[in-house]
Amino acid sequence: MEDIAGKTFDVVIVGSGPAGLTAALYAARADLNPLVFEGPEPGGQLMQTTDVENYPGYPEGVLGPKMMQDFRKQAQRFGADCRYGMVTDIDFEDRPYTLTVDEETELFAKSIIVSTGASAKWLGLDSEQRLRGKGVSACATCDGAFFRDQHVIVVGGGDTAMEEATFLTKFASKVTVLHRRQELRASKAMQSRAFNDEKIEFMWDTELNEVLGDEVVEGVEVINNKTREVTTLDDVTGVFIAIGHKPNTDLFKEVLTTDEVGYIKTKGESTATDLEGIFASGDAMDPVYRQAVTAAGTGCRAALDAERFLAEEEVREKVAVGG
Repeated sequence: MEDIAGKTFDVVIVGSGPAGLTAALYAARADLNPLVFEGPEPGGQLMQTTDVENYPGYPEGVLGPKMMQDFRKQAQRFGADCRYGMVTDIDFEDRPYTLTVDEETELFAKSIIVSTGASAKWLGLDSEQRLRGKGVSACATCDGAFFRDQHVIVVGGGDTAMEEATFLTKFASKVTVLHRRQELRASKAMQSRAFNDEKIEFMWDTELNEVLGDEVVEGVEVINNKTREVTTLDDVTGVFIAIGHKPNTDLFKEVLTTDEVGYIKTKGESTATDLEGIFASGDAMDPVYRQAVTAAGTGCRAALDAERFLAEEEVREKVAVGG
């Protein structure tokens, strides 16, 4: 990356999911010449998704990787510079901020848009990873409609798991919740909703042992923690892992205000963080919705906020020079 080493950019975008690439599109159209570092997973979580049917503009649905390719092409069309590379360090002491990419290339940014996303927590089973996007999912809102009139399982016992299970009853004929303990961690309100839904049943003290199938999910093996008895549920066609998400914000947690999980907090309705010139968007700052379309919306907002910030700073500098 010798051609960018030592240079100063108006906007550097860290991350390349829907939020990052939408921010890149808006910043490029504002002639801010944004530089995008795509991170360890270019395109974000949607690169692991098969059919996306809930994003506006794709009436027949679209493959996740194809949609992110479209996002990238559109941003590049207006001049966004999208590059493979990972921001490994940022010096937050002075502006313009000093960024280190891939532990070796240094450059400077007048503003930074954080779009690093969040990663679903997984159990770590080989079969779970092999069948991701083929019946194994971490997002009921994204994929639930594919399992109409089918038997699915939800793994987890917190609010996320109860929300996923309740949502899935809109489509599935039966939802089985696997929980490794004897009682849930979810709030009383969420527990009540799940317990009162006739489509939801619970398997207590039970963990997912194996996802069955070669190309798609064709059942699951579960194991009882107390008896060690293994049971096969051979009619299960969908597996939803709902044990939480981890925002990819470790690089920023020591300097930006985050919640207890690590989601970046922003000021009021803006995307501004508590450091001048740093804005946050997408799943890195959104613990609630976590959808491609909402992430894209915050990416748009972050680019507009950065544009306004830089314009106001330019005016201040001109006034100072004139004075």
